[in-house]
Amino acid sequence: QVQIVESGGGLVQAGGSLTLSCAASGTGYTFDDMSWYRQGPGMQRELVASITSGSITNYADSVKGRFTISRDNAKNMVSLQMNSLKPEDTAVYYCKAIARRIFSYQYWGRGTQVSVSS
Repeated sequence: QVQIVESGGGLVQAGGSLTLSCAASGTGYTFDDMSWYRQGPGMQRELVASITSGSITNYADSVKGRFTISRDNAKNMVSLQMNSLKPEDTAVYYCKAIARRIFSYQYWGRGTQVSVSS
């Protein structure tokens, strides 16, 4: 059974910072690509940032230079450091992990709310 658990959301003023964390667990599984997505009010879910097991990263244009994704492979954890937050960053942030045992499947967390006030 794979579990994906996010933490670290909250309310912050514009220009502030937050760090989101995601813990992945599952006996016998290897976690490959891990990603953060977000879904704002009335919006489709969108990719924010992703990181491979070799720490190759990819960012949405809207967060480049402000957000940093990192991971600890030993702990199966991924973090998203968010700086210079804007009201338009307000969304529910979801962690996605590609978990592999024999085959690979994607697993999602339940999400954590990030609210940025102007």
